[in-house]
Amino acid sequence: MSSVPPAMRVAPSHRRRRLRASWAMLLWLTVVWVLLWGDLSLANVVNGLLIAVFLTTLLPLPPTPFDGSFRPWGVVRLLVRFLRDVVVASYEVALLAVRGGEPHGGVIRVKLRSHSDVYLTMTAGMTSLVPGSIVIEAHRLTGTLYIHVVDLALQGGIERAHQAVLDQEERILRAFASDAELADAGLAPGASPRAGQLAARPDADAEHADAEHADEDRREGEAR
Repeated sequence: MSSVPPAMRVAPSHRRRRLRASWAMLLWLTVVWVLLWGDLSLANVVNGLLIAVFLTTLLPLPPTPFDGSFRPWGVVRLLVRFLRDVVVASYEVALLAVRGGEPHGGVIRVKLRSHSDVYLTMTAGMTSLVPGSIVIEAHRLTGTLYIHVVDLALQGGIERAHQAVLDQEERILRAFASDAELADAGLAPGASPRAGQLAARPDADAEHADAEHADEDRREGEAR
């Protein structure tokens, strides 16, 4: 018989999930480090990895449930589109500063489709890293982000700004979420948005609530 008490035993599947989550966290922290420095070099990648190991070892965060996956093509699409958004937004904000004038900013509310704290945090972080937008409040219980947009015209209006955040969340989900998590968010399994969405379940109350949220977002944006 094993001398290890049952309460201290860890199932192999749980160990595998924890190891996979740890590697995903190390990769994500390294990517964030490289993006913040803006220098894709071997030395910068190694430094970012060492700092990620230091942070996750000496300053560990409370365990967060993560049963996701890792889709290489989804990760590539996520990073390429994120870099494109950063470059384009940087140019647009710089052009806005050069032209002068008062920007027509506003605060939009975006109800995310995923119910995971991990993906909410990733969506909020990547949204804030794109110049011209910053997450000012996040409600984890409802999965809602409140985002200040410097100039709504640059985003193509309130609806386009709202959809841009949902598209960012979808790219994150298709890069790291499991098939079950994708289905829970109403997305068909797959690493590309071409996989499409699942058929929406008829729910008049939900549709009414979405309409009210859209109207309130529009009023908030116009008020600012």
